[in-house]
Amino acid sequence: MSNNLNRALILYCRAGFEKECAAEIQHWADQRELAGYVRTVPNSAYVLFIPVTLAALARLTAEWQLADLCFARQGFVGQRLADLNPNDRISPLLAALTPTSRYSEVVVETADTDAAKQLLGFCKKFTTPLRQALRRAGHLSAQSETDTQAHPRLHVFFLNNAELWLGAADPARSSPWFMGIPRLKFPEGAPSRSALKLEEALHSLLTPGERTRWLRAGLQAVDLGAAPGGWSWVLADYGLRVTAVDNGALAPQVAAHHLITYARADGFRYRPPAPVDWLVCDIVEQPRRIATLIADWAAQGWCKAAIFNLKLPMKKRYEELAHCEQLIHARLVHSDYSVSVRFKQLYHDREEVTGYLRRQV
Repeated sequence: MSNNLNRALILYCRAGFEKECAAEIQHWADQRELAGYVRTVPNSAYVLFIPVTLAALARLTAEWQLADLCFARQGFVGQRLADLNPNDRISPLLAALTPTSRYSEVVVETADTDAAKQLLGFCKKFTTPLRQALRRAGHLSAQSETDTQAHPRLHVFFLNNAELWLGAADPARSSPWFMGIPRLKFPEGAPSRSALKLEEALHSLLTPGERTRWLRAGLQAVDLGAAPGGWSWVLADYGLRVTAVDNGALAPQVAAHHLITYARADGFRYRPPAPVDWLVCDIVEQPRRIATLIADWAAQGWCKAAIFNLKLPMKKRYEELAHCEQLIHARLVHSDYSVSVRFKQLYHDREEVTGYLRRQV
């Protein structure tokens, strides 16, 4: 690709959360003294971070990774192509690539908005001829696991029929899913759609190794605010024994599950008779109160790990999230345990974010 500063980091996000995504990437860059600025369009479902020097561009390309960011679903460093001829969009796209560049795959995407749904249909139709042209030009590697790990993924992000962003993402530092949106199967028998939130969290926030180690038969979990039992159902489906805590009743199939025990109690008052491996919590409450609850469970040694949702306010959402993270670490500062905490706004989260805490001795 041409060596100029018509480049940016393109981040996909939930429509309406561009301000939070922009604040987060700007903070990330400021911490690293990486010179650049953000551009956003309200409800566009994407954010641009534009480096202002070649050195900043090089560092951005080498250092950014999706796992550092909560509000971004996907991202890549790329360049803008505009004024495309509707009769031939492929030639200028190929011309923008260096002759020796190779990619594991190509994805043609657009923003996740209602306005872009028609454009998404075009993207799907455009993918096959583009893939064929890239293969003829020698830009696409053979489809093998080794090639997928060795080569970046080529992204084509259409803003409209005549304008796009073209760039590459390291598969190890970006989302594996088209448009950053996971395609998950609804757990059979689950009583509510909320089950997909936990399923997505387990795939997005845990590494494959963590899922193998921490989602297996014999482990113990507590689900605070469980009713009607979607999250308890997901954990039991992995073989965990779950105590479902709520003043409300569980769905019949959840109450009858042999791995799920119902405890009628207030989630903020419940205490486990013995430490458990997992705490999950989807209680609708002020985010700071939830953060305090999770931190107390970790500080007391009642759980080894937790997944929890924070229902963010309408204003100052990024600031509230930062405050909750600081609160968790502050309540553990005099504890025998330290923790790692990560947050992600998942596709199934809507107006909230999901946290993943793991206790370290």
